[in-house]
Amino acid sequence: MRMGMWVLALLCVYGFAWGVGADKNVRTERISGSAGDVLEDNPVGRLKVYVYELPSKYNKKLLQKEPRCLNHMFAAEIFMHRFLLSSAVRTHNPNEADWFYTPIYTTCDLTPTGLPLPFKSPRMMRSAVQLISRNWPYWNRTEGADHFFVVPHDFGACFHYQEEKAIDRGILPLLQRATLVQTFGQRNHVCLKEGSITIPPYAPPQKMQTHLIPQETPRSIFVYFRGLFYDINNDPEGGYYARGARAAVWENFKNNPLFDISTDHPTTYYEDMQRSIFCLCPLGWAPWSPRLVEAVVFGCIPVIIADDIVLPFADAIPWEEIGVFVAEEDVPNLDTILTSIPPEVILRKQRLLANPSMKWAMMFPQPAQPGDAFHQILNGLARKLPHDKSVYLKADQKNLNWTAGPVGDLKPW
Repeated sequence: MRMGMWVLALLCVYGFAWGVGADKNVRTERISGSAGDVLEDNPVGRLKVYVYELPSKYNKKLLQKEPRCLNHMFAAEIFMHRFLLSSAVRTHNPNEADWFYTPIYTTCDLTPTGLPLPFKSPRMMRSAVQLISRNWPYWNRTEGADHFFVVPHDFGACFHYQEEKAIDRGILPLLQRATLVQTFGQRNHVCLKEGSITIPPYAPPQKMQTHLIPQETPRSIFVYFRGLFYDINNDPEGGYYARGARAAVWENFKNNPLFDISTDHPTTYYEDMQRSIFCLCPLGWAPWSPRLVEAVVFGCIPVIIADDIVLPFADAIPWEEIGVFVAEEDVPNLDTILTSIPPEVILRKQRLLANPSMKWAMMFPQPAQPGDAFHQILNGLARKLPHDKSVYLKADQKNLNWTAGPVGDLKPW
């Protein structure tokens, strides 16, 4: 069968779209296995979290000055704070707490175009840690081993937007014993701390909800992507951005009728994803992007192009079953790879994506919902309990070096 006829037949079969509930044409499939079995865990009753009350300059005042922080892809740090303040796992008695949370909005310093500048973040974080270590006894007894921090920027607690400089900086030394909740996830990378909880980037749930289309709408687009292929401003020669993977997508498939790809970002972007079978999710400067969330939410099979990526909530979401993984070096063969996937495999992936639990796990809704990303974070923290006795330091024992790191980080904030 010629490729065009094969795809036409496939599009006629897979006329599925997304709703919060399952598509009426698709039987929602129960997820089983090492990942799916824990997707619906309930963390309430399994841990207690104490929320430090910090001066508003670390959080609320930053948001008042820059309300755009509520809508960018790093907003999880804000919504996690709001969630914990009213969560059933919160305790007002720090002596019974399993975990301690320090609410700092490290990405709420934006350029006119809305991009976060993390230059002040290390000083802000150091200042906050000094504050809690002076005013409460809990940091000092473990040097943060029972504390967690939400650090959602591109390279987490390395606090730089350029990878080479982030690697040179390394993770802020004072956070070496703490648990990091971060979007950045790439195996064997300086900026991914062992034991971190990898989360999805923030995508506005209410905005996605307003763009739903009828569930019976056919998926008439085979492969869909909107975004940059080259970052001319930051990578003029074009070889470093996305390690060349996005450039390879454009050069190989810009004229391929199976691929609806462009740098344009139409007003129908969300609707188009619901009309697509496959959605490309290539790395950019970091291995992830909000496309991964959007693809799962809209039931579009994510095609993950990012070698060594560590995916969000990998112990709960069966990524191998719902997505397609393509090595960066194999991008020129994308058309062959995707058209070679048997129809029954595509159907099963779509059935799994139709499971509402899968969608909620990728979102930070307001108000929170059972099984959502907030609860998946708590599940991750609960699975790290009880703390090993070795995390508690002996009298006068110190492991962390308060003066380590770049000189600029030591300036008062």
